[in-house]
Amino acid sequence: MMTLCVLTAPKASLRRRRSRAGARQRGATMRLLVHLCLAGLLAGTAVSASAQGLRLPSLPAASPAGGPPVAGAQRPADYIVAVVNSEPITNYQVRLEVQRVARQLAQAQQAVPSGPELVAQVLERLISDRTQLHLARESGIKVDEAAIDEAERNVARQNQIEVAEIYRRLAADGVERSQFRNQLRDQILMTRVREREVSQKVRVSELEIDQYLRDQQKNQDATAMEVHIAHILSALPDDASVEQTAAAQAKAQRVLDRARAGADFAAMARELSDAADAASGGQLGLRRADRYPALFVDATRDLGVGGLTLVRSGAGFHVLKVIERRASGMPATSVVQTRAAHILLRPSAQMAEAAARQKLADFRARVLAGTADFATLARQNSQDGSAEQGGDLGWAGPGQFVPEFEEAMNALAVGQISEPLVSRFGVHLIQVAERRTVPLSVREQRDAVRAIVREKKLDEAYLAWVQDLRARAYVEMREPPG
Repeated sequence: MMTLCVLTAPKASLRRRRSRAGARQRGATMRLLVHLCLAGLLAGTAVSASAQGLRLPSLPAASPAGGPPVAGAQRPADYIVAVVNSEPITNYQVRLEVQRVARQLAQAQQAVPSGPELVAQVLERLISDRTQLHLARESGIKVDEAAIDEAERNVARQNQIEVAEIYRRLAADGVERSQFRNQLRDQILMTRVREREVSQKVRVSELEIDQYLRDQQKNQDATAMEVHIAHILSALPDDASVEQTAAAQAKAQRVLDRARAGADFAAMARELSDAADAASGGQLGLRRADRYPALFVDATRDLGVGGLTLVRSGAGFHVLKVIERRASGMPATSVVQTRAAHILLRPSAQMAEAAARQKLADFRARVLAGTADFATLARQNSQDGSAEQGGDLGWAGPGQFVPEFEEAMNALAVGQISEPLVSRFGVHLIQVAERRTVPLSVREQRDAVRAIVREKKLDEAYLAWVQDLRARAYVEMREPPG
């Protein structure tokens, strides 16, 4: 059975705009046009704005024995179960959607609601979709063929397959190309009407930011503090001798001395740490203090951001560094920035995507073998504006690149080169040059709070809008025929 992840987004540069207006637009777009695996889609009466993404079409009806869908199977007698603004919803449509949702929940290993409950949820979701589509069409919102073509390509890129492969798999499930494109059209219509009716109308005032900060500070207690710690482990066996213990401690002390002298902590972790998280620079992540080992919390309690210390645990000696500390629910006070370079090849009639992948794979092999220089290859071959700078994209923080690029970049250690990566812009080869942690200004911290508050207001506004639209629509529920 086919399962695809879906991604759509408007055309934009690889690096997202930094302006406030651009940030607001990005937030609206990426909230309503998020990429979802079908296994993660949930059907419900009230689905939050952040859970609204493109969905693949419903599949054919299951066999009477409950087996997989049968292409071309005889459709049983159908009847109308609801009418929404003069448009019918049939029992057959509800059954298909129930089967799809139940299958997705099972694939995601989530509990499947009881039969009547799931049917009621799916029917309400279908009614909600119809009311939104009705409003979109009444408002004159149009979706041209080019937008659907782009949505097709986004689905293919997100799933790392060709568009033709999508339709091959859909055909195997008995789904026609026109059905798929019509569902894409409907999803784009709903996204556009939500952006117009909800997202563009949500504003956050300075007073609301102040109130959020006061509320968070008032509700804090010691266990609600969040801390981000990185560590380098000098490991000891369970039956360590005195000599082994002394050697491990000496190694940890040397690491501590180098870190205090300004050495790159993440680079040392990747090189010297015996811990399983060494490849990630020893970073343990931002979490509540009560989710860290008490030993780590006690050792770093009086340290500020950037503070270092040495402790011993049952595993050995740890050099600890405080990366970030903040009250739970408060914005970050620092951010990790990455400096990366890339080579971009855009598939075309002259160069297919597979050929672009192979060409970049060859570039990667040459750089790793020491027979070519990444910057030189970028200047000679990259089809991005950064080519003149040897592909250098400069320092960038979270959210400044499109998600698929940023995810791949963040998985690389300093000095590493990625495998060829397909994004909405083409095929990339990424090299990470440096990483650093920088403090956020007060203005940047307030902007982070603005985003938190706006997200909350947007979800509330979306739910209220859906409920109001449902209340104003003509909805007639019908009993099944006797």
